[in-house]
Amino acid sequence: METAETPFNFFTVGNLTRIGNISAMTLSELLAGLEQCSDASIFHHTFQTLSSHHFLTEGFSNDFAQWVLADANRDALAEQLAALDIRDYSSLAALRADLCQLVRDFCKLHPEFADQSALEPFYFCESIEVALPLGLTARSLDEFRVGVTHLSHSSFYFHFISSRLRLHLRTNDFSHWLADGLGLITLAENVNRIDIYTNTLDSARNKLLRLMDRERRKHDGSADREPHPAG
Repeated sequence: METAETPFNFFTVGNLTRIGNISAMTLSELLAGLEQCSDASIFHHTFQTLSSHHFLTEGFSNDFAQWVLADANRDALAEQLAALDIRDYSSLAALRADLCQLVRDFCKLHPEFADQSALEPFYFCESIEVALPLGLTARSLDEFRVGVTHLSHSSFYFHFISSRLRLHLRTNDFSHWLADGLGLITLAENVNRIDIYTNTLDSARNKLLRLMDRERRKHDGSADREPHPAG
């Protein structure tokens, strides 16, 4: 098995949530909030809360869709908002634009619902993220597997989900290192295809571990089939 020149550094992360000064009681106000809120708020209500929704069995995986469904009672718009896949975005500006477009189009098509009061207001929040090295590194696939098994949910989320924006690529920290560090392109692609919406953080980790185990068995089998030197 290959050894990477640049090790993978595992991080732990903590988040402090802060309620902003923007709220919405109607779809029109939600649109205005989406246009005016900070990038940190867009991140919080989409990428950040995906980690908490991984422990739920019902509802949508971003806060905007969940509020539109539960409080504004607009199922069709909620489904459209929920259908936005954060894996398709490498910038918050593009995600914000699509969120705004969906709400804007719905309000134009259904003006009778645009200013209808919701059951509860939506509060735009932000998260302050603090990432610290765990002091755990990996240079081989075996070492990497050990590191992944020891990660907390927040650390796994940091490397596997929120890293997409940090890298400005449609990938994650794990796949990026597996491809660039170890040259395991196929494994990296398979890891990146793990569905972050239909899996919990635990089941996503388990799938990642199974993919690595399959890769290790493949290399072990290749080694067994190599001819032994004469002598």
